[in-house]
Amino acid sequence: MPTTEFISYTDEESLKVFQPTAPKQVEVEEYINNHPLTKSLRSNPEFTESRPTLKVHEDYRNASLTSGALAGPGKIEVPPFVWQEDGGKSLVSILYLGNELCGYPGLIHGGLLATLLDEGLARCSFPALPNKIGMTANLTINYRKPSPAESFVVLKAKTVKVEGRKAWVEGHIETLAKQGEEPVVLVESSALMVEPKQAKMFRSLIPVK
Repeated sequence: MPTTEFISYTDEESLKVFQPTAPKQVEVEEYINNHPLTKSLRSNPEFTESRPTLKVHEDYRNASLTSGALAGPGKIEVPPFVWQEDGGKSLVSILYLGNELCGYPGLIHGGLLATLLDEGLARCSFPALPNKIGMTANLTINYRKPSPAESFVVLKAKTVKVEGRKAWVEGHIETLAKQGEEPVVLVESSALMVEPKQAKMFRSLIPVK
């Protein structure tokens, strides 16, 4: 299959790809779709909604860590929902993390949280870079609270500075709080993303949709 088909779906199309069938997945989808944060983000015209792991062609998904090995029942239960502010200013993602992503029983592995932040901060910065692609040059993680398994979390990121091919991004993962409650920050992160010098070639091979 040609490399140009790696990204095969648009943001809008990615929202229609996944149809939950297992009872747990139906429950998770319904909870996210009906949460006040979701409704607020969907009503904000400055944000575009997508499910990025579903934009990748089916033939490549299993080779991707977060859409393959880490995805599915007991893991990242359903494909993450993502809302991105125009120009790469900020990003919000809602996920459900199952009990097969633990280090210590009942607690999500810190490496998994770092992986989510690495992807989330990178994805946040892409639209702010000249050719809309970048790689992680530096990633700093500060763990604040244990992250319980079988729970909903929110990843928030913002691009704080851009200079040419470099973008500095900050973010954190927090609990998805119920209405009237305050979220608890579980882990914080900052990163430097750098667009490779060969970015124009990469963009021609993997077009942005």
